[in-house]
Amino acid sequence: MYTYTWYQWLSFFYLYSFFGWIFESTYVSLKQRRFVNRGFLRAPMLPLYGTGAVMMLWVSLPVKDNLIAVYFSGVIAATILEYITGWGMEKLFKMKYWDYSNQHFQINGYICLSSSIAWGFLTIFLTEVIHTPIESVILKTPSSVLLAIDGVVSVLFVTDTVFSVRTALDLAKILENLSSVRADLEAAQVQLALLKAETTQRVDAVKDDTKNRMERLRSDLRNEVATRILELKEETAMKLEELRNEQISSLTEKTKQLTEKRYALTHRLDHIKKLFLYGILRGNPYASSRFQDALDELKEEFKKKPKK
Repeated sequence: MYTYTWYQWLSFFYLYSFFGWIFESTYVSLKQRRFVNRGFLRAPMLPLYGTGAVMMLWVSLPVKDNLIAVYFSGVIAATILEYITGWGMEKLFKMKYWDYSNQHFQINGYICLSSSIAWGFLTIFLTEVIHTPIESVILKTPSSVLLAIDGVVSVLFVTDTVFSVRTALDLAKILENLSSVRADLEAAQVQLALLKAETTQRVDAVKDDTKNRMERLRSDLRNEVATRILELKEETAMKLEELRNEQISSLTEKTKQLTEKRYALTHRLDHIKKLFLYGILRGNPYASSRFQDALDELKEEFKKKPKK
């Protein structure tokens, strides 16, 4: 049962990736009440399931006659795979494509007890029920046919993976840059509002004070020196107003530039990149990120499918 050629193992990987996609897409589509092309790739494949299935078959080989051992071998192997994959993808792509943070007995959102328990039962179901008919079909398929199918699927799989990885890396940069721009823009807007308020208050106060003093001194003292000093104060106030206006103008220009940069990050994307970004965001509705505000903003932008 477990002695296969490399291309037969490859066929199992693709088949179980496809079955995993069917399972996940059906489950998430029912929860979302819309069709969800689940996963990281655009093709109907979830490599995590394919890798997990192949790993489950490998680890259960020494204990295939002991269901309890098969169960726990599946729990351990699949949990390790899920943690490493989740950790690696978040480090590389700045996103958690699945997140168990709201589950009990979870570790960093990558794995949780309920998921690990399910992996064990899935291992038994795989080895005892699913794999037997699939194995029969694969073993009966001529090598030349199987190699041809594997070749075609591999080309499509690799191409999809390359585009998806590049898009996910671009998405990571967009999230990081968008988060930075959002923070800078908010800070600039706060500074601008405070500066405008402070400028208005100070200039008005200085003008009123200067005017009152000038009137008192002119009427009471008729002191030319005092009058000149107050005139200089008034000139200083005007210069202060001009300086602050320049600062306001500079901050306004900075705010405009940041707004344009923010717009460019979410809108000025080429058609292919936009479609892949749309696919990743729509296909992973439960994804999270340490740049969550930026991710939510992007999700809002991509709620509607880009026009072709």
